[in-house]
Amino acid sequence: MRLYDSHSHLDAPEFDADREAVLARAEAAGVAQQLVPAVAFTAWPGLKATCGLRPGLKAAYGLHPMYLEAHRPEHLEALPVWIERERPAAVGECGLDFFVPGLDPDLQRHYFRRQLEIARDFGLPVVLHARRAVDEVIAMLRRIGGLRGVVHSWSGSKEQAAQLFRLGFHLGIGGPVSFERAQRLRRTVATMPLEHLLLETDSPDQPDASRRGQRNEPAFLVDVLRTVARLRGEDEARVAEATRRNAEALFGA
Repeated sequence: MRLYDSHSHLDAPEFDADREAVLARAEAAGVAQQLVPAVAFTAWPGLKATCGLRPGLKAAYGLHPMYLEAHRPEHLEALPVWIERERPAAVGECGLDFFVPGLDPDLQRHYFRRQLEIARDFGLPVVLHARRAVDEVIAMLRRIGGLRGVVHSWSGSKEQAAQLFRLGFHLGIGGPVSFERAQRLRRTVATMPLEHLLLETDSPDQPDASRRGQRNEPAFLVDVLRTVARLRGEDEARVAEATRRNAEALFGA
């Protein structure tokens, strides 16, 4: 089986000591491709270097809402320049986070809206963060229009998921689905259309239940696959192939 990790922060400092070994373990586990989204402008050069390590590593450039203090207006101005020069697979990670205290909502909206406009203008998919903000994210997608992409680390309702499917968006499913208490998420994953499903690790964050408190890494995507296939009552190979094709259609092979 060949797997596509649709959300891996492989450029994060947690991997600086053993990034090559992490990549080797991922390849041994069948994770042939990864989408690596950015979090802040200052990390873009390092992300570019990381994605140059293997042909299967795809970059996304953007400004994450949780790093709001690091963002500056000129970073939004730099984003189209980077996109034009580097030809990334997506724009992101961007979005809204109304869970973390102290993140100015209006300033978040400003950065989010502009990144969506840039993605639309370049015809690129968006990698979205939506924590306690799913309804507003959906409203913004409708307002801007002409967008496609994925809401990663999905935690919303089935009704919200259905709205995103109608807009042509995917849901990124990772380690949280392995927790028994995540009943709403599990019900969504069990019944959602396979053509809207992507697998992810969000490495080095969000490990599955068996590795709680440990560093996550792309090789562990296999465990997400097993859980998703079991919840859906489907063959692992079928889910692996379908989710890989979904990611390739969105981000490129």
